[in-house]
Amino acid sequence: MAENAGNAGNAEGPAEASAVDGMPLVGESLALDLVNTTFINGGLRGVLVDALATPADLDRWLTNRAGDFSAALRPRLSEPATRAHFERFLELRGALREVAAAHTAGRPPRESDVRTVNRAARLAARWDELLPTGPGGSVTRWSEPDPQLAALGEVASEGVRLFGGTPGQPVHACPAPGCILYFRKTHARREWCTATCGNRVRVARHSRRHRDPQAG
Repeated sequence: MAENAGNAGNAEGPAEASAVDGMPLVGESLALDLVNTTFINGGLRGVLVDALATPADLDRWLTNRAGDFSAALRPRLSEPATRAHFERFLELRGALREVAAAHTAGRPPRESDVRTVNRAARLAARWDELLPTGPGGSVTRWSEPDPQLAALGEVASEGVRLFGGTPGQPVHACPAPGCILYFRKTHARREWCTATCGNRVRVARHSRRHRDPQAG
C-alpha cells in the first residue's frame, strides 16, 4: 500500500491545512486508514481528533490515498465530495471501527455494522468492456456511476477482505494507553501502531520502575 499518493487523484485538492495531513498512522489498508482518521493527539490525556471534519477533509484524504484505489478510478476522483458523500464515508467509518473492535476482541460484529459494510462494498462492482475502435480497445465500466461512491465501495471491499478471513497480517488494536488506532501486524515483533506509541509506553515503564523498584 502506498503511504502517500502525492498529487494523484484530486490533483488540485483543498488548499487549507487539514488534520488529514497530521494522521499519526497511514499506509495501512484503505479500510483501516479510514478508521484511523479518528485518533488521540497526545496520548492517555490527549485530545480526540477527527481528521474528517468536513467534505474538504474527505477530498484531502482521497487525494492522499489515491494511489491505493484502482487505476481506473483515480482519474474520476477530481470532483469535490458533497455533504452526502461525506456522510456516507462517516457511516462506513463507524461501521468499520465497530467491526475492527469486534474482530480484535474475538466476538461477532453487530449485524447492523456488517450490513453497512456489505451495502457499501457492492458499490465497487466493475467490469471491462471492449470498445468498437479495433483490437486492444477496452474501458472499465462501474455499476455505480458516482466516483466518490465507487471509492466508498473500494474502501468497504478492503474491509471485507481484511475482516472476512482472507489470509494476511492479522489486525490488532494498539495496546498503548490512550491510543485508539488499528494496525496490521506486518512482522512478528511489531507491538504498537507507531514507534511513538512504543516509545511512550517504554518511557512510562522506565518512570514507574524508578518510582518503585519493585514494579514491573
